[in-house]
Amino acid sequence: MQMGRQELVPIMIGGMGVDISSADLALEAARLGGVGHISDAMIKTVTDRRYKTKYVKAKQAQYQYNVASTDKSAVKFDLGGLAEATRMHVEKTMTRKQGSGQIFINCMEKLTMNAPKETLSVRLNSALDAGIDGITLAAGLHLGSFALMEGHPRFRDAKLGIIVSSLRALQLFLKKNSRLNRLPDYVVVEGPLAGGHLGFGMDWAKYDLATIVAEILQYLKQESLDIPVIPAGGIFTGSDAVRFLEMGAAGVQVATRFTVTKECGLPDDIKQEYFKANEDDIEVNEISPTGYPMRMIKSSPGIGDGIRPNCEAYGYLLDANGKCAYIEAYNREVAAHPGERKVKVWDKTCLCTHMRNFDIWTCGQLTWRLKDTTLRHDDGNYQLLSAEHVFKDYQFSTDNKVQLPELEAAIA
Repeated sequence: MQMGRQELVPIMIGGMGVDISSADLALEAARLGGVGHISDAMIKTVTDRRYKTKYVKAKQAQYQYNVASTDKSAVKFDLGGLAEATRMHVEKTMTRKQGSGQIFINCMEKLTMNAPKETLSVRLNSALDAGIDGITLAAGLHLGSFALMEGHPRFRDAKLGIIVSSLRALQLFLKKNSRLNRLPDYVVVEGPLAGGHLGFGMDWAKYDLATIVAEILQYLKQESLDIPVIPAGGIFTGSDAVRFLEMGAAGVQVATRFTVTKECGLPDDIKQEYFKANEDDIEVNEISPTGYPMRMIKSSPGIGDGIRPNCEAYGYLLDANGKCAYIEAYNREVAAHPGERKVKVWDKTCLCTHMRNFDIWTCGQLTWRLKDTTLRHDDGNYQLLSAEHVFKDYQFSTDNKVQLPELEAAIA
């Protein structure tokens, strides 16, 4: 995969938020010559967990007076602290980097944080400050994101890519940014089988990744635009990847199979839930406050949980007016059930709290196949894989096969 002047193994590990795509996972991808992502989703929570900072505690203390209020417009992020947290996570990751690959940061633009433009600008520019190799703009393509970085000295040197789910989205982005004379360095084309938030409606099953990729490749050829195209979503084997490379894709983005690796940031007991999931355990629902459909395991503990909104501590999904769809849903249920200590909220979820606690198990559509990629021990648990094993299986496997790992002794 040609990325500027650098040649890479055509494997990119996708950015899974709230430290699921951990630094350790991204570093392994880079060491092996591919591209790994860290994520800036809930960055202050991540730095608190990883580096023992106290950002969340300080924010909660500052806005403790507002906890009982339904009006969250006053609950703001400290931009200096946000910049500091972003730089810390990126710098500490980049200083450990080895190998010929690259490390990018996945920037989830739907994290509006009660000041969408200001917080997004800080996140993007702070990552560039800290030396990240590249930035992938994800989870709600913000057409003005490139403009927020155009004054940065690394704007034309760092790799900047976008995620789209249609040719139309790519065309809109290119038109909006034409005045900058700065094309994306790559385009990730995310299909309907991807994990987490989807760029489709609830009619997602009508769409097909190969068809969308073919349309985009044809358009770029017609316009004489040399932008690497990287398909994503439902690419489960190396043979799946080769089919896209033969179409003209530069590489592939994969993530689902890395959720059950030792380096992934998910707790090990939840990795077992991913292994155990069957096909009918996976659903696409509309409980995300962002308004985007979201794919997850339907037994996720956060579904239906009526926890009080934790905007004072987190508040990553508050819009520019301090509103969130979960707050409205929660207050509706509280009003409908006066005197009840605990309510159930089924139509939305407090995504900040539940992603922080790993209680919403987002996943790709083919998660049910994970059990066939490893061995099961006598105690019933599935053997975790190494990121290197999965990476090399993508790189070298043939005939739609998956290489099983060598048997490890079960740990009591």
